[in-house]
Amino acid sequence: MNLSDSRRDFMKKTALATAGASLLPFSSFSEVKRKNKLPAWKGFNLLDFFSHNPDQGRPTKPDYLNWIADWGFDFVRIPISYPSYLNIDRTRPIRPDEVLNFDESRLEKVDQLVEQSIKKGLHVSLNLHRAPGFCINAGFEEPYNLWKNQEALDAFCAHWEMWAKRYRGISSKKLSFDLVNEPYQRENPNDQHSPGGPVDVVDYHRVAKAALERIKSVKKSRLVIADGNGGGGMAVPELAYLDLSQSCRGYHPFPISHHKASWVYKDPSSVPPVDWPLKQGESTLDIENIRQYYAPWKDLIDRGVGVHCGECGCYNQTPHDVFLAWFGDVLQVLKEMEVGFGIWEFSGAFGVMNSGRKDVDYEDWYGEKLDRKYLELLRAQI
Repeated sequence: MNLSDSRRDFMKKTALATAGASLLPFSSFSEVKRKNKLPAWKGFNLLDFFSHNPDQGRPTKPDYLNWIADWGFDFVRIPISYPSYLNIDRTRPIRPDEVLNFDESRLEKVDQLVEQSIKKGLHVSLNLHRAPGFCINAGFEEPYNLWKNQEALDAFCAHWEMWAKRYRGISSKKLSFDLVNEPYQRENPNDQHSPGGPVDVVDYHRVAKAALERIKSVKKSRLVIADGNGGGGMAVPELAYLDLSQSCRGYHPFPISHHKASWVYKDPSSVPPVDWPLKQGESTLDIENIRQYYAPWKDLIDRGVGVHCGECGCYNQTPHDVFLAWFGDVLQVLKEMEVGFGIWEFSGAFGVMNSGRKDVDYEDWYGEKLDRKYLELLRAQI
């Protein structure tokens, strides 16, 4: 069964299951244009706990939070790899019986970043970038498959229950949960370059619904977000029946955002140069193509689903002028939809600080290298 057949079958089953109930078939939602339910938060991802190895995190300097807030941003997303806060033997692959070995000392470090961010007036989105049984990136051998194995789903829900209880006292206006980063199904989940595609929508619905219910059992008002399918870029109308907002991506077209990225291309040196607008065969991609790309997300908003762009930006191998021209159009389209954004990182290859580009005249900013043109492009959206 292909993806479109799977969706049609899923929609038919859901419509029949919910007939006469408060959850109406997606096609019966009002067609009246609506305002985005989510605030248009704007800010950055903080990668302190992004690595499965806690010794390889990228600590956020206190000054970074000060600058983010002082420059007018109001959002940080914290993508977390679950092994980073476990007490496990890191010299061998993790076993299923170890995935709940929470390390209180490591959890407290997450607490500190959450608390410091909230104190600066920043909304915090807590995300499982690596969840039990799944990550869009390889580099850590998972013992099972989140999308197929009940044991993995049970562990996934247990992790979210832990976070829900830990932060029960924090307002949903200050803290939200982003279930799992960029759902994707590879033939070999532990091989970065293994073929794959979108998660079967039935599997995604089952996983998202189970975790949502576990979180809501602890704090009913908690705001919960589900990432787009197929690596984050595909809107998921099948989840519209659930009390979930959704998170899109700002990486289209991918050849520009991830130009020569080693984790994407086996041979980055063979990747052809890029420009904006981008010519691909007989087609030319421009801002109208970006609008078309986001049309399914605009449709979700029009049907009452909150949408935010949890990740966006550009790897440092794309020429700077091409990057700024393209990303200005991405930001324009997001603004038209009243959708906020989270740049993948504040400091690093995708960031406004210390991005390591060879074609940027960086401004010295208290000993850091600031991409002023990039920063002002972002601030113009505030």
